[in-house]
Amino acid sequence: MSVYLGTFGKVELRRKSDIKGFRATIKPSDVSVTNKIFGLTVATELKPDPDENYALGELITGDKVQFKSTDGSVLDFVDSYTGTMATYWVYVDELGGIRLFNSFAHAVNGLKSNAVTLAVPGNDIPIRVDIRSDQSRVLAQVTNFELNTERETVDTTSLSDEFRSRISTLMSGSGRMTCFWEYTGDTTKELPNYLVELVLRTKIGSDFRAQFYLKAPGYNPGGVAARINDEVFYDFNAVITACAVQFATDNVVQITADFITTGKVNLRMHTLGDDAIVQEDGDFIPLEQNSNINTGSPAPVP
Repeated sequence: MSVYLGTFGKVELRRKSDIKGFRATIKPSDVSVTNKIFGLTVATELKPDPDENYALGELITGDKVQFKSTDGSVLDFVDSYTGTMATYWVYVDELGGIRLFNSFAHAVNGLKSNAVTLAVPGNDIPIRVDIRSDQSRVLAQVTNFELNTERETVDTTSLSDEFRSRISTLMSGSGRMTCFWEYTGDTTKELPNYLVELVLRTKIGSDFRAQFYLKAPGYNPGGVAARINDEVFYDFNAVITACAVQFATDNVVQITADFITTGKVNLRMHTLGDDAIVQEDGDFIPLEQNSNINTGSPAPVP
């Protein structure tokens, strides 16, 4: 029997939003063609729902965002674009200015040279903004994590009444993860600073999807060759409830993120060998056998 140390585990996160999105308006004065950057203004439709209106901080650098005009207008704030819906990765600066990019890596860097070229629109464009991130990325600098699936121990006293009433029936557990803080320098992994930003979202929500690995491929403490690529991980949806930063002048800066799980927590195990042939959905491929096999009838002569 093997003893598994807390080594070679990992956390994968996928960005998601709690609600269907928010409304905003892009005005000609909001677009800077020279700097390839634009801003969003609160939607101007009649009787707007304030809970669905844009607020600074709702978009985070690295989000994959869908922009869709609500009145059929062409999104001509993007140079030479003639459609009514477009999806890009975004870079968001400290003042809420947005640059559009065609890849996550370029969005994280935020360089003007790689940004999508913009144009001054002819009129105001009312839009709906939705987060469409659909790819899981490894969270960098994780030092430890814990997951508790006992619902009765979940502490919701720090949450607002609105949040508790909306999410309490979905709570299935809670947990915590600790990372060395990093906010720049990696264009493939999710940086820990994302958790700090995520907890500040108010309208879109602090939702994410996570996979907490207990055994990752390549970790083989038992020495059994057939087990080297096995995977064991928890798969669940969660909401960040708190994020603390620990700073000391003689130590590394760390962040601790608390979360609650929403819905079912699944324990996934992939234990197939490298040479197993499976279908695209992961099921085994059934063998094609003679219809008379094991029936006692002779097989037909070819």
